[in-house]
Amino acid sequence: MIDENDKSLFRSTVDQQKALDKDSSQDNSVINVNSSQPFENYSYLYEPNISGSEPVIHYLDGLSPKILKKMKQGNIGFTPSIDLHGHKIEQACQSLSDFIHFHSGKRFIQIIHGKGYHSTSGLSIMKSQVIHYLKQHPSVLAFCSCPQEMGGTGAVFVHLRTNV
Repeated sequence: MIDENDKSLFRSTVDQQKALDKDSSQDNSVINVNSSQPFENYSYLYEPNISGSEPVIHYLDGLSPKILKKMKQGNIGFTPSIDLHGHKIEQACQSLSDFIHFHSGKRFIQIIHGKGYHSTSGLSIMKSQVIHYLKQHPSVLAFCSCPQEMGGTGAVFVHLRTNV
């Protein structure tokens, strides 16, 4: 027979443990992300290199294909979003830093950058900058263009490393 004190000790230890989700794209190891300050170690891109109609996708190695599929289909539930229409490059990057920092506990966010229809070259400077920025951000695990009905190639869903 097991002593009641032993049962209580076991139960209190087990209750404090977090279950691992094998299908989750979250890395279950401890990650040191400085959550006290927004990310500001980014560079600017002043020459566009992506057309407004070009779909984008980027992900870190080891990300679950299920997560990418959900993102591409828009099956990720409610996501906070930010619209960068009318922003200048520097202002957009600062807004993104603040937005991602504020929503660091969320798993997904949406960024509406537009397609750059008013650009003369057919390339979108804001879209190019957003993609460049997201590739630099330490909390970004993946991003992809949204489904057509959710913004299409003028917006991206972003999968964030959540601060636990």
